[in-house]
Amino acid sequence: MKTISVITPCYNEELNVRDCYEAIRKIFDSELQGYRREHIFCDNASDDRTVEILREIAAQDPAVKIIVNARNFGPLRNTYNGVMASRGDAVLLFMPADLQDPPELLPEFVKLWEAGYEIVYGIRAVREEGRLMSGIRNAYYRLLTRFSEVNVPPGVGDFQLVDRRVVEAMRHVRDTYPFMRMMTFECGGRAVGVPYTWRQRKKGFSKNRASALIDQGLNGLVSFTTAPVRFGLFAGFLISALSIGYAVVNFVVGLILYRQLAEPGIITLIVAMFFFGGVQLFFMGMIGEYVLAIYGQVRDKPVVFERERVNFDPSPPSGS
Repeated sequence: MKTISVITPCYNEELNVRDCYEAIRKIFDSELQGYRREHIFCDNASDDRTVEILREIAAQDPAVKIIVNARNFGPLRNTYNGVMASRGDAVLLFMPADLQDPPELLPEFVKLWEAGYEIVYGIRAVREEGRLMSGIRNAYYRLLTRFSEVNVPPGVGDFQLVDRRVVEAMRHVRDTYPFMRMMTFECGGRAVGVPYTWRQRKKGFSKNRASALIDQGLNGLVSFTTAPVRFGLFAGFLISALSIGYAVVNFVVGLILYRQLAEPGIITLIVAMFFFGGVQLFFMGMIGEYVLAIYGQVRDKPVVFERERVNFDPSPPSGS
């Protein structure tokens, strides 16, 4: 019997983890009876009753496994660590505890996987969120897809069912801040998309702060595209050329109209200084992001530090 692994990261999700567990269990009991279930909850050092509730569930259901981190390592690292701990023949990389991504699509994902697709990904065709946030997300992913060497369809998140081969390929990528939604496509394989509606959270509130979202966005840009640095190179060249052109025009006009080398232009000078200073600081910051990424890689730290595992046996994951 084949095993399907489901990964659910959580942080202070006491209102949602039981509903998430029940939703997945019912799907396996009804539509996926021919498959063994492995549901891994990865807790990011919650300070509410999340772990307590998960312990109660795991004590009654050995298919439920728990990883408790020593501290909060962020959603990307937390989820990736759960994927690497999975043993399934196929792995649902991300099943949110708040069920914003619909678990009822899992049977269709499995059917497509059995048909030979190694990456079955959900496409967020409709987002039940504000227009501003939706527009920002869409613009970011268009930018990322446009300049990345990895071809990723728009609207793709971590809600993907991938074959064990893809998981093992990901295991060999040495990245301490993994961006899985693109890493799977980087590993390659037959892929197919399934459109769906990304739903609003019904209970609790999102733990992703604006700073965390910005950090994740920068990580995606730094990990999968050199566009910011290349853009800085071309922008610097263009601005330099325009500055030289402006200086030549100013020189000629000054000699013809004012019969002096330059007209009084203190405002122009001040504006130019602030503009070029801002441009320099911006691209120095982008270069700094790449330096920080390199620094993180050479330190070679574990993705997370775990405090404990529940319901795991000591044998290695399949395929390792």
